[in-house]
Formats: sequence, C-alpha cells, structure tokens
Amino acid sequence: MSSVDFEEAGHKLLKIKLEPGQEMELCIMLLECCSQERTYLRYYGLLGQRFCMINKIHQENFEKCFVQQYSMIHRLETNKLRNVAKFFAHLLGTDALPWNVLSYIRLTEDDTTSSSRIFIKILFQELSEHLGIRLLNERLSDPLMQTDFESIFPKDHPRNTRFAINFFTSIGLGGITENLREYLKNMPRLIMQQQNVADSDESGSSSPSSSNSSSSSESESEKKVSRKKRRRRD
Repeated sequence: MSSVDFEEAGHKLLKIKLEPGQEMELCIMLLECCSQERTYLRYYGLLGQRFCMINKIHQENFEKCFVQQYSMIHRLETNKLRNVAKFFAHLLGTDALPWNVLSYIRLTEDDTTSSSRIFIKILFQELSEHLGIRLLNERLSDPLMQTDFESIFPKDHPRNTRFAINFFTSIGLGGITENLREYLKNMPRLIMQQQNVADSDESGSSSPSSSNSSSSSESESEKKVSRKKRRRRD
C-alpha cells in the first residue's frame, strides 16, 4: 500500500463506497496484502485494529476470516502462514477481536496438522510477547471464558491433556498450562469420585426392588404359617 501510515490508509479505504455485504471484501484484501509481504508488517495489524474499532461489521468479518484461514491453513506457505498468525495475534492482543474465536482451534494430536501447529505456535508466542506471560495466563484463566478455551486446553481425555501440555511447553509457554497440569494430576481422584457417585446412584435405584422382594418373601412365609395352622385344626 502506498499510504505513508496506517491512519492515512484507513481513511482512504473507509472513503470507498461499499454496497451492503461487500465489507467482507475489504477484510479479505487487507489479509491477503499482509500475507504477501516478505516479513510481517505491523502496519497491517494496526489497520485491521482500526477497522474493528470503527465498525462492528468489520470485527465480525475478521472473525469469519480467522475461521476460514485456520480451516485452510495447510494450503498456505510458511511465510504467509507466519504473517497471518501475527496479524490475528495483533488483533487479539489489542482486543480488536474477541477471544472466543480461539474456540475454533482444537489442540489435539488428531485434530491438528504440522501447519496448524505452526500457526498456533506463532499465534501464542506473539500474544505472549505482546501481553507478557503473566497477563496472557490471566486472560486464559478467565472463568467466564473457560468454555471457549476448553478446546485449546482439552480435559476430555488424558492423552489430549498431555498433548496440549507438551505442545505449549515445547514452544516455551509451559507457564500457561499450570491449571491443566493440576487437572491432570488430580484426574485419577476425580475419576474415582465420579465412579463413587455412579455406584451410589445404582445402589439407590436398586434398594426399592430389594425392599419389594423382601416384603413379598415375608408375605409368602405368612401364608405358609397360616396353612399349617389350618391343617392342625382339621
């Protein structure tokens, strides 16, 4: 882009008269220009941030772009992949993009490829550099956002939990897996508690039938006693 700075470029682009529904083309164009650069230019991140802050439609469109880019990340060359990851890291780090977009990423061995792992690696390393590991950990530990982050920090199976821990540790971000490590450590105890609850429920449901069987056996014995008494009288 020929503009001197992102503010001038943003001003010119916003002056373009777009028909309703064409706003997506602006976001796609910006992302494509960013990916074509030899190295990532912060200029594009600032421009995308400005669009998101000015109009919620642009923010929603960049959310869609995130999903689209991640779904076909295996088609991108390493350089384009790096630029795209840094672009979205800038939008997330400045809160121009809501963090619930991360729910689209499922970090398991089966659900990722070498390309998607590179994307996730660059994305989180950039976030760590932008926010700092402490603030990043606080954002990822937000109780209100846990449902959105459970796909990144899976707890559905020990194998997936270990994979996520090992992945973040290998890229130098083991500090954000403290909660996940604690969960994995306590997993055997949690499983035992769940099993105990299930057993108690089963025993509770079977007790009425046992009481019914005991009462029926008592009535049978009473009948036998009454029969014997009748025979003696006869």
